[in-house]
Formats: sequence, structure tokens, C-alpha cells
Amino acid sequence: MNRFPLWKYLLIGFTLVVAFLYTLPNFFGEVPAVQVSPVRTSEKVDTALLGEVESLLRASGVPYSGVELAGSSIKARFASTDVQIRAKDVLQNGLGPRYTVALNLVSASPAWLGAINALPMYLGLDLRGGVHFLLEVDMKAALEKAAIRYQNDFRTELRSAKIRYGRITREGNAVTVHFATRDQRDAAANKLATTFADLAFTPEDQAEGFTLTARMQPEAEKQVQEFALQQNITTLRNRVNELGVAEPVIQQQGASRVVVQLPGVQDTAKAKDILGRTATLEIRLVDEMADPTLVAQGQAPFGAEIVPSRDGSNIAVKKDVVLTGDSITDAAPGFDSQSGQAAVHVSLDGKGARIFKDVTRENVNKRMAILLIEKGIAEAITAPVIREEIGGGRVQITGMETAQEASDVALLLRAGALAAPMQIVEERTVGPSMGAENIAKGFNANIWGFTAVVIFMIFYYRVFGIFSSLALAINGFFLIALLSMLQATLTLPGMAAIALTLGMAIDANVLINERIREELRNGSTPQAAISAGYERAWGTILDANVTTLIAGVSLFWLGSGPVRGFAVVLCLGILTSMFSAVTVSRAMANLTYGRQARLAKLSI
Repeated sequence: MNRFPLWKYLLIGFTLVVAFLYTLPNFFGEVPAVQVSPVRTSEKVDTALLGEVESLLRASGVPYSGVELAGSSIKARFASTDVQIRAKDVLQNGLGPRYTVALNLVSASPAWLGAINALPMYLGLDLRGGVHFLLEVDMKAALEKAAIRYQNDFRTELRSAKIRYGRITREGNAVTVHFATRDQRDAAANKLATTFADLAFTPEDQAEGFTLTARMQPEAEKQVQEFALQQNITTLRNRVNELGVAEPVIQQQGASRVVVQLPGVQDTAKAKDILGRTATLEIRLVDEMADPTLVAQGQAPFGAEIVPSRDGSNIAVKKDVVLTGDSITDAAPGFDSQSGQAAVHVSLDGKGARIFKDVTRENVNKRMAILLIEKGIAEAITAPVIREEIGGGRVQITGMETAQEASDVALLLRAGALAAPMQIVEERTVGPSMGAENIAKGFNANIWGFTAVVIFMIFYYRVFGIFSSLALAINGFFLIALLSMLQATLTLPGMAAIALTLGMAIDANVLINERIREELRNGSTPQAAISAGYERAWGTILDANVTTLIAGVSLFWLGSGPVRGFAVVLCLGILTSMFSAVTVSRAMANLTYGRQARLAKLSI
């Protein structure tokens, strides 16, 4: 009557072993580390760089506990923060400006756990320490940039339509075109209104002439502002990847602000530097008269400068800039239709398209270098030969080694051209010691709560109280193991959810134990009481947990930030508690009493 088949016991034993293994990494803590990542997206992180890092540390006598390749960066572990800071200075001086060297924290769990992908759960800013930034997007500048773009586009459209105009001025977000006659103004109004449907045009008759003033419609203004905000958020996410931050929080707050939380980052200055980075594009002509031998030696002729190319060689480019990233209206990754290689498709505004068309027409059979400038460092992505005049404002940049690189370059170009300026309006730093204190307080709260529950259950339900307490402890293991497997982020609200879950999980066992007591009072045999207690309490347990699960799902769906973290832990805790309270505790009851055919009494 009260016996599980062997496969059920094996399943429970297997889940217990897995839960223990995936919970274990959370008890090893973290150690100070230094992370090295390249400034430019084209730089490779390989074993050669790893060897260089190890050589610099050994040569300077800096002891380290390990150096490893971790994705697109190298992480070196150290025994203390003092050694970590020394190592940062050594590596920054030795590697130079081509690499970003940032302070960080990494897990101290053994490598064999990492080999089975048993990793610790991420800790939020309040538990791990780190930096918090509140950045504000300059929406006024975003709108002014859009107005400047329209100002240049008006010139192109009016010239192509052969409509004479005087001058084009801009005041704030309003662009005004001046005309000598009313007919010219009306013709321009018809042409521009057809081309730019998102603008509202206002004609005015003045003593000195006729004007046509264009302003963005409210919907267009809102779209420009939303684009600027989302582009900055995307760029910030890309930049944060270089810091190797586990589960950073980058989210919109209000209409113009962005919250950035970087758990585990200790180097605030480096974080600010990286978050503020953008890239832009410059197009210059190659100096065809330069001596290749001197160029290879790094000697530039007069009026030119040396720029490194992707293949490691040098190129002499003229100092005169043909076009900059300010003329870029869009950049998207794609593929070259002829070679099939990864490429970036760039769209230019009216002014940029006109300049590019003129330059390519006048320099057929000459080379043009496309430079990517990131953090003040220029690199020639490609230097193709101009075969013919290129019009239409569409430029294709080849030379990308992978589709991911093309995507990164397109993102950087969009950020350099269109993202609105941002300024840090709030900055907070949570030290590792404060995070450790929060962890200790949260852990102690859970331990004391668990202890109080265990004492009550054993006192009130005797042996079945022991079953319930063990099932509650196993439920905690299951919950932490699941959070670790999902690589969820644990915050203080999440620890509160763990305490709440443990308190709620015991309710199921209370229902089961009381049902067993009731069956015994009604005259059932002990074996029948155990069976009926678990089976008849299941419906009530399911109803109670489903209603709480609905509340948790609603919190996750409608909430944000810490509220969603609380909801995730609560929902997972409900699922694990239903398994541990019903299946695991019954397995213990079956093993203890199930084989006793003439059971006379239960300790409950």
C-alpha cells in the first residue's frame, strides 16, 4: 500500500544528487580578478594574448591563482584585492591602450564543477557590490540632430527638383527655407510635403520675402526620441559586454533616462570610460604617391598619415576627410552580393550622398580608405579601388571577417552617428563588503526562519515532523539548484522570496500531517491513514499553490527589476515545494513505515 516502485526512489535519488552538485558552486564565493579585453572589435583574444598576460605577471612578481580565456576576454584570478590592483597597473602599462583592463570578481568554484556547467547563480548589485549609474539622454540634442539632417536633405531635394531658394536656416527644431517668390515657395511646399510626410510645413509671407518653416509632427518627435533612447540602450549593452559583467541591468526609466547596474564591477572610472565609448567612420583617399617602403616603415609623406589595416600592413591616407560618421543615417549588417562575405550597408544623408557621389566621380581607379575610429584609434577596415561613380547614398563596407563583426561594426556606426548624448546624473557604488553583509543578513534570516519551523514541526508532529523538515531542506536545495541552472540573478528581494517560499512550503506538509491525524481519529489503520493523508490532501495543496502561482506570474508579467526577481524565485519555489512536500516526504514515510505489515502506531 505504501511502497514506491524502485524507479521512483532512483528518480528522487538522482534529483537529490543533481540538486546538491548544482547548489555546491554557490558556497565557494568569489575571488578578485582582472579582466583584459581588446578595445577594438577586430582584435582577437587568443592563447598568444593569454601567454603575454602570464609573462607580464611573472616578470613583475605578481602572484596569481589562475589565468583563463573567457569568451572575448582573459581573466586572471588573485588572492587579495591588493594584488589585484597591482596586477591591473602592471597589465595596463604592459599591454598599452589597445586593451581594456578592468577590476572584477569571478567565481572561486573548482574547475570540475564548471566542466559539468555547474555555475553559481548571479548576484545582484545589492548582494555582490558594484556600480549603479542613472544616465539621461539629451532629447533636445536628438531633435536638433534630426533637424540638421532635414536641413541638408532639403537642399538636396530642392536642387534635384530645380527649385530656386535663398537660404536655409535652423532655429532649434524648426528649419526655415527662404524664397524670392510665392510660386517658388508653393512649389517647394508641394515637393517637400510629398517627400517628408512626418513634417508639418507652415508658409509665411514676410516683407523681405517668402518663407516655408518645417517642424516635426508630435509623432515624429516621439519616434526620434524613442529611437535615440533605444539606440543608446543597445549601445550600452554592447559596451557592458567588454566588462564581463554577469547579468547587468540596463533598462529604461521614464521617457529619457537609462538605469545601468553593473554587479561585481569595482573599477568605477573604467566602467564610466567604457560606457561613454562610441565609434565613427571616416572616408579618406589613399595617398597613391606614397613610397610603399617608407609607408611599411611607418613614415608618412607630407599631407598624409599612416593608418594600420586589417591585414597588419600600413596604409598612407590623406589627412583631408572626405566624409565622417555624422553623415550616416543608418548602418545594417549584411552580405556582399558578389563574394558572399559579411559586409555593412551604410545609408548617407543628402549632403553625404552628394559628397560621396562627387568624390567617387572625380577619383575613378584610385583607392579610398574607409576608417573605423574607436576611442581615438583609427583602423582601415577596407581600402577598395573606386571603379565607378557611386550615387544614391548607399555605401557597402566589406572586409568583415564574420557576420558578428559586421553586426558589431554596424552597431558602433549607428551609435557614433545617431545616438543622442548622455550624461550621468546619478552614480552609486556598493562595496563588496556591503554586499557580503547583505548576503550574511539574508542567509541568517533564512536559517533562523528554517530552524524555527523545524523545531515547531518536530515538536508538534514527531517523526512526521522530521520528514517534513527534511523535505523542506531538500526543497531549498532544489530551489537554489534551479536558480543556478537558469543562471538567474539573486537580489535581496529574491532572498526574501526564498524565505517566503520555505515558510509556504511547510503548509503542504501541515495539510498532509493533519489529514493523517484525521484519518487515524476516524478509525483508519496507520497504513491506510498514510495513504489517504497524502492522496486526499493533494487536491487542497494543488489549489493553494496554483492560486499563489497565478499571483507570482502576474508579478513577473507586470513588474520590473527587483519585483520580477522576487516573482521568479517565488514561482520556482512553489514548483519545487509541491514536489518535495508530496513526493520526497512520502518516500521517507514509505521507507520508514511502508514495509511494516502490522503497523500499530504512528509517531504523529
